[in-house]
Amino acid sequence: MRGETNIKISSITLLYWSIGKRINQEVLNFNRAEYGKQVVATLSAQLTDAYGKGWSEKQLLHCIRIAEIFPDKPIVYTLCRQLSWSHLRLLMYMDDAFKREFYIQMCKIEHWSFRTFRERVQSMLYERTAISKKPEVTIQNDLESLKTEDKVSPDLVFRDPYFLDFLGLADTYSEKDLETSIIVELQRFIAEMGSDFAFLARQKRITIDNRDYYIDLLFYHRRLKCLIAIDLKIGEFEAGFKGQMELYLRYLAKYEQVEGENTPIGLILCTGKNEEHVELLQLDKSNIRIAEYLTGLPPQKLLREKLHKAVEIAQQRLSQR
Repeated sequence: MRGETNIKISSITLLYWSIGKRINQEVLNFNRAEYGKQVVATLSAQLTDAYGKGWSEKQLLHCIRIAEIFPDKPIVYTLCRQLSWSHLRLLMYMDDAFKREFYIQMCKIEHWSFRTFRERVQSMLYERTAISKKPEVTIQNDLESLKTEDKVSPDLVFRDPYFLDFLGLADTYSEKDLETSIIVELQRFIAEMGSDFAFLARQKRITIDNRDYYIDLLFYHRRLKCLIAIDLKIGEFEAGFKGQMELYLRYLAKYEQVEGENTPIGLILCTGKNEEHVELLQLDKSNIRIAEYLTGLPPQKLLREKLHKAVEIAQQRLSQR
């Protein structure tokens, strides 16, 4: 029954695409000016008289749009077997092709419902993901590897900032409060991190020269095939955090990493960071990621401005190299 439903949905989506393509080519001649609006209004009235509801001007514009964004039928056929019309309708109004492809692949990999997909877009997931701040060639190559080889790069996994508003923390809290709240809301924490994160341990004890150290949270990432050590910090990032995480990662690589796994990655979560500190410490060479976390959701406008500024700074630094 479910298979029949999927086939029906795919057929409807292909119908919409076919109608949009035909209107664009044979009626509008790819003209979307004032004349085009009048034609769409007339077609809407004619189709509604002939077939009933469901052919409003808005719906016809959706049909035209999907044919413009996805002009090749084989691609549309593949997409509509994996994603619903609601998914595609949200995707086709994204002007950034890389952003669109990112969400297509993430929807397929993480099996997002439309509601989840919409929430991820509203939270500006793509803009928060490290890949959005990379050169276009890197973005294209990483997305192609994800699409054709199901291969995920760290830049597609890690985000900045992370939204931890669901933890319900008060205005003042300790690192222990933060860690405990994450464990209590582990399922929602993993949803924010990404579905391939698998929880392994809390306060993972490691002993070096008869001295005990504790890794706040230890995860395993299925697609990256490596251990992820997470260090939780209250306050802004400090240079000393790097040495501590490097110690954790070298211990994990020596004693915990098994054959076939990749080198462990460290993630330091803090409430703020100085970009110049991060750049000078060359943390990427140590396999360490730094990200801010927010215990309350900022206004959408402020978040958008902050993320766009971060992308601009990253691009400026890349151009100076």
